[in-house]
Amino acid sequence: SRGPSPSGGRGLRAGGATSHAAPGCLSAAARTRRAPPWRCPLTERVGSASMAALPADQTRRIEGVGMTPDEQQALWLKESLNAVKRAGFAMKRAIDGGSMREALRCASELLGELRTSLLTPQKYYELYMAVTQELLHLRMFFEDEVSRGRNVADLYELVQHAGNVLPRLYLLVTVGYVYVKVKGAPCKEVLKDLVEMCKGVQHPTRGLFLRTYLTQSTRSLLPDVGSEYEGEGGSLSDAVDFVLQNFGEMNKLWVRMQRQGRSSQRVRRERERQELRDLVGKNLLILGQLEGVDATVYAESVLPKVLEQVVACKDEIAQHYLLDCIIEGFPVEFHLKTVEALLAALPKVHAGVDGAAVLERFADKLAAHAASGEQGAAEVEAAQVYERSLACCDAIAAAESSRSRVAVVAAYGAALRLTLRCYAERIEWVDQLLSRAAAALSAPRDGESEGSASDDYPALERAVVALLTAP
Repeated sequence: SRGPSPSGGRGLRAGGATSHAAPGCLSAAARTRRAPPWRCPLTERVGSASMAALPADQTRRIEGVGMTPDEQQALWLKESLNAVKRAGFAMKRAIDGGSMREALRCASELLGELRTSLLTPQKYYELYMAVTQELLHLRMFFEDEVSRGRNVADLYELVQHAGNVLPRLYLLVTVGYVYVKVKGAPCKEVLKDLVEMCKGVQHPTRGLFLRTYLTQSTRSLLPDVGSEYEGEGGSLSDAVDFVLQNFGEMNKLWVRMQRQGRSSQRVRRERERQELRDLVGKNLLILGQLEGVDATVYAESVLPKVLEQVVACKDEIAQHYLLDCIIEGFPVEFHLKTVEALLAALPKVHAGVDGAAVLERFADKLAAHAASGEQGAAEVEAAQVYERSLACCDAIAAAESSRSRVAVVAAYGAALRLTLRCYAERIEWVDQLLSRAAAALSAPRDGESEGSASDDYPALERAVVALLTAP
């Protein structure tokens, strides 16, 4: 029998019955298998013995020596894609012959190409797309086999004997899709097992794409309100918890990318992270599209947990991007009920996050709603947007972190423009904002004495001019 699950979960059996064994755990024999360390994909394929017999110029070409970085990436990607095509062809031939074990062996071989650490995120994405296209054939094969009478629980266990964790988990997600679709077990149990087992891959890039595959595979299987999987399969709460848990793990992997490698590669890492940010934000898009998520569910269950992740990650890039996703990914009716919670998070984020830009985008959305008619204007006023935006700016100005005067004045400027657009007749509020901004300008910041010149004064001058000319 298999050992206990790392997540402490219970195993799944046909018909929804459970046991004390977790479907994500391997047999003792499978756990002892260890794949050799990953090297250059071409070197792995050729083999060390054959490499020694090759001419020196060909060896250098295989290792990518003497090439520009772009040429190396193109070469490595080309070889990996060719290997995927060969393994995919063999897998489809095994599928045509009805050989499950041979199909799984070939699938593990093509999935092994995703173990590389050599490709940039952009090139890895191309490889990932080629691999997942091949997996569609395998998924249809699984569905056909189950329709012919094969036990889906046995199939779920069979794929766990793959020798390496990354191919194993991709196969597990693929079978998990079929497991939920045929209702072999409660949807919430399978989803919980899959999201927990994906913790087995902690390499940032590989883990992000694995969880992206999990997101894409399960998007149509969530037990949303009105879904065929609601009821015995789970509830809206289970769907929200699954997406939020996957989002949290993906955000941690994404942030971890910044802390790997040498400090001299910081700019490159930031660029690569920007290329992968949509993989993380897609989870928030899915939450916004769930039928059962209304303003109340959003305010009570979704936003608090998302903001907890945003504040806790303490990463400038992640915080700025995720705050933008929250503002753009959910309707304005949701924001009107959560103005205080969202604005209260702004002073808690990294000092490098442009709080004024975030507040400006939030203001644009609220102002557009206020301009839509009398009802919209009444809803914005009822939400006490002015009072809460003023409190947000005051908290930014008083934050213990060493924020520059530029950021503080810019925040007051964003609140001022919001006030002018939504409450043009309230001149006393304009006076109040300008007074608070003047007080923040005259107060010394953390780590400086009064009158010291630690700010970027050209930028500060532009921020003050923008503030004063807004009315």
